[in-house]
Amino acid sequence: MTQALDICIRGAGIVGQTLALLLARDRLRVGLVRPTLAPAAAADVRAYALNAASKALITSVRGWPDAQHATAVRRMRISHEGGAQLQFSAEELAVPALAWIVDVPALEARLAQAVGFQPLIEPLASAQAAPLTVVCEGKASRSRAEFGVQFQVKPYGQTAIATRLQCERPHAQVAYQWFSKGDILAFLPLDGEQGNSVAVVWSVSTERAAVLQALAPEAFARELQVFSQNALGKLALSSERVSWPLISAQAQQWVGQISPPGAQAWALAGDAAHAVHPLAGQGLNLGLADVAELTRVLHEREYWRSVGDLKLLRRYERSRKAALATMGGAMDGLQQLLTRQDAPLQTLRDWGMKGFDSSGPLKRWLAQRAMGIN
Repeated sequence: MTQALDICIRGAGIVGQTLALLLARDRLRVGLVRPTLAPAAAADVRAYALNAASKALITSVRGWPDAQHATAVRRMRISHEGGAQLQFSAEELAVPALAWIVDVPALEARLAQAVGFQPLIEPLASAQAAPLTVVCEGKASRSRAEFGVQFQVKPYGQTAIATRLQCERPHAQVAYQWFSKGDILAFLPLDGEQGNSVAVVWSVSTERAAVLQALAPEAFARELQVFSQNALGKLALSSERVSWPLISAQAQQWVGQISPPGAQAWALAGDAAHAVHPLAGQGLNLGLADVAELTRVLHEREYWRSVGDLKLLRRYERSRKAALATMGGAMDGLQQLLTRQDAPLQTLRDWGMKGFDSSGPLKRWLAQRAMGIN
């Protein structure tokens, strides 16, 4: 690429690659910084629950993986130790799927392939100057710190443990979630319609996480089988376990200017801008919604505005901060409601879950918002 960049994207994960492809489609010259990483010690066990809006966005840039690596969720079952249950069905809501459980390595590989075919995207080993720099480096972003942005973090006192399981019984495209004694366990279906493997995210107290991580694989699988009420029969680990602390976080500023004023601008997107509890699987959906909104704002800008115009970028910041306030508040409230052990609250929670499951329009409205349907 011989011409100067319009936009430099720091971070080439799912959010960064999707943003680069959308911007290039608008004929903008994009530099995509892909830092050199040390070889991974173990296979990537991550899987994300993506809603219909995220699927449509990634499909539009030809980045969606095949059905074997993007399993449609037809039903969801949520159970609480008090006996209350919530159930959602794609058939009941008249949609193709409630969500898709996407294998992260497969999605990243498909996006990288699409990036490789786009001549307006230049792979970079380090950041280069551009009218606009977009930071998509994740929660531990160095660029965010470089730009002097405060990242306000609220620890939950919980650790998430992720792994993958082979199950005795097929998952039948059902996503499960169990709440008990403050712990939250999710089984997410993998390997297509007929699969019998699941991705696991188990959110537990930090102290309990250390005990569980120290267990042998067979003992850990037995703990999962008991906690999941034997829903999928005998379980066996098919991957290593990874863990990370759970936080709620938000950057104080999402856009700004690089010194000297007026020379260049920056914006944050994805986990570099925010983090939420994984109990509703909305983290990457929020990041991709950032991408969609930033792309829209830049596409619809007045002809005389640069992509680095700070007034323009503040439209993006206002819109996404408002959306995050709604979703982040909901995640905080749900985490408190579903994990606190106060006896009066447990009674209220069980009563509320039973009432909500039969609420009809309210249940449909919430499900549609989670699916990204307005």
